[in-house]
Amino acid sequence: MNNQKPKIMHVVVNFSGGIFTFLQYLTRGLVDTYDMTVVYVASGNTPSNVRSRFDRNVQLIRLATYDPSHNPINDSTTRNELRTLYEQEKPDLIHLHGFHAGRLGRRAFEGFDVPVLYTPHGYRYLAEDRNRLTRSVFRYSEQSLANTANCTTVACSKGEFAETLGMTDNATYVNNGIDTAEIDELVKDIPQEEHELRVFTSGLINDQKNPELFNEIARAMPETRFIWIGDGETKWKLTAPNIEFTGWQEHDEAIKKMAECDVFLLTSLWEGLPIALLEAMYLKKLCVVSNVVGSRDVINNGENGYICDSAAAFVNAINHYKDEESETIREQAHQDIVEHYSLEQMLKKYDNLYSKKIYAK
Repeated sequence: MNNQKPKIMHVVVNFSGGIFTFLQYLTRGLVDTYDMTVVYVASGNTPSNVRSRFDRNVQLIRLATYDPSHNPINDSTTRNELRTLYEQEKPDLIHLHGFHAGRLGRRAFEGFDVPVLYTPHGYRYLAEDRNRLTRSVFRYSEQSLANTANCTTVACSKGEFAETLGMTDNATYVNNGIDTAEIDELVKDIPQEEHELRVFTSGLINDQKNPELFNEIARAMPETRFIWIGDGETKWKLTAPNIEFTGWQEHDEAIKKMAECDVFLLTSLWEGLPIALLEAMYLKKLCVVSNVVGSRDVINNGENGYICDSAAAFVNAINHYKDEESETIREQAHQDIVEHYSLEQMLKKYDNLYSKKIYAK
């Protein structure tokens, strides 16, 4: 390694939603300490203005050969492209994000003289709606790669870390964090006006977010306004007439829209540690979430939000917004983010981890 800043190469396939926001935060916060390169795959869910969303000193490289059909021959071609990029960029550390980047990258860089980190951002085999065979395939893939010699799994929540320890001891975790100062600046001029109850979620409309359950809850509360901040491939599953869609929005605009709402609803089938949930908690929204890893790592039922297992339980929890203790619950959620999930804490821990791995080479 020369006297320049150490170089980190991030690789991400699902470049959208929470992972997109996470990488914005991470690279922007550490770009003065490390040279940052993000190798990514653009999809229909990737924001069109990627370049403007990242610090100008972060290098962005589109991965040209990735094939979503996961044909073995094409996977081999993608692994070769990753190795070529490694030779060109000569990073001091590689950080893989999400299932497919982890699957391809750990094979591509196995045995290389470079430390590799892998963050799952939510294990797919935990999805309760998938059949046993599909879940077994995802689990086998994670298990078979978990002990790749030069790779450490970095979970983004305690629950994801606990899952990881069932596959390998070569693991640690760093909680996701959010930029609370930025949020304060964005919402400082938004007036707090009386309005009808607004239940919302924010992010991709895809199978992970369980739009069928979201739709069922909305249908059970026909007089309540439901808002989905975002867009996605399974929007067609949201048919309740009281659901509104904002379409794709810049992160700043999404935060402002969240600030105008009341109850954050997250019906996910699996999660890592949802950025939108952390943002909603900081904004003092009543958070009502499904009982999955990631969400239940930050929500303590009845203390700073509600954890639910059925549509009826979700409806009941949403109706608690009118109760006297709702304000106490929302204040506790806000305080938990301040104390445990700030961007400053996340950046410090990643800086320590990156430095430890790079200088141990």
